[in-house]
Amino acid sequence: MALVIDLKPGEKILIGNAVITNDSQRTRLHISGDTPILREKDVMKEEDADTPCKKIYLLAQCMYMADDPKQYFTKYFELQREVQHAAPRLSLFFLSMNEKIMAGNYYKAMKEGKELIKLEKELVDHATG
Repeated sequence: MALVIDLKPGEKILIGNAVITNDSQRTRLHISGDTPILREKDVMKEEDADTPCKKIYLLAQCMYMADDPKQYFTKYFELQREVQHAAPRLSLFFLSMNEKIMAGNYYKAMKEGKELIKLEKELVDHATG
């Protein structure tokens, strides 16, 4: 079954190593295959990964897009342990995310990473508020 993606005018999408930019009209794409696909709104740029949880999301994104995802495991698990040590409340969350990573479900791990970023913001806001 093909993935159907609607693109707004000017919206970008990554398909494998290619960046595709939509023209001036809405476009609907039907994509089949196993190539990693990311919408522009889901892409974390390295310079935007300015918190520990955003860095974890970036590493999950790198795993998803990489030919050899395991090259990011050491860095990911080291950072994950540091964050979990600082915020033990996130232990069950990381258990779920780690299971997805170990199973090779990197896109699902990225979705969990987005939730992790929201939780991080709530923790920081609560601590400073």
